[in-house]
Formats: sequence, structure tokens, C-alpha cells
Amino acid sequence: MWAKTFDQRLNEWYSLRTEVSSIGLESSLLTINAWWHTAPWTAYYMHWDDCESWPDPWQLLDDNVFCDVARGLGILYTITMLDREDVQNASLVHTDDGYNLVLIPDTDYILNWDKDSVFNSNLNLKIQRRLTQSQIKQKYL
Repeated sequence: MWAKTFDQRLNEWYSLRTEVSSIGLESSLLTINAWWHTAPWTAYYMHWDDCESWPDPWQLLDDNVFCDVARGLGILYTITMLDREDVQNASLVHTDDGYNLVLIPDTDYILNWDKDSVFNSNLNLKIQRRLTQSQIKQKYL
């Protein structure tokens, strides 16, 4: 269940990052993906046209409103803050089909697609827009 207060969400997010920092990659990604899928969802909150004004990780948790873009951004923030060698160059992408996914290069891992899965090698994605871990680090961390 998603925490009701900002302090609780912040503590749970810290616990999530601590938990997944030392487990295997697939388990880590499954746990991160599942955690963000428990966030309260709304149809529209953020749009790619406004990416320059997207919230930082702490503001995102404080706002507590999550569309597919916001959830994907939260996933990318989490992965970026882990600073794991096996999860570098991840990116949040917007596809021609309207999906907002987190891709892990050189793997078949795709997050923010399905709550219970992070693996799908059958998708033929045409990417319209991309936000990378490097961009996240430069702007927020």
C-alpha cells in the first residue's frame, strides 16, 4: 500500500533503494518496478513538452500524483540514485505508440510496462523522446 504522508513515502523510498542496492539485477528491477506500480495513478499529470519543469525526485514524491510519465520518472530516479554498475545508461522513453517506458540498454529489461514483469524482448519500439540517467544526474543529483 502506498504511504499516505510525504515523510512515510520518503522513508519507504529510502528503504526500497537500500533493499535493492545489494540484490541481483533482475530482482532489483522487479522490486523497483512493482513498488512504483503501487503509486496512486492518474491519467494525466506530466507531459513530455514540459520536461524542463518536471519535479525533482523529492518533489515528485511530495506531489503524490502519478501518471505513466511520472511513474517512469520515479523509476528512473530510483535506478539513477542506486548508482549500480550493472544499471548504467538507463533512460525514460516515450514511444510512437504512446508508452512511457524505462529501458536498460544492453539487456531486455523494460520497466513501467507491466507491474509484474521487467522483461520483454519482443517489443519493436520507435522512440520519440528520451531522458537519460546522465541528464538526470546533471540536473538533479
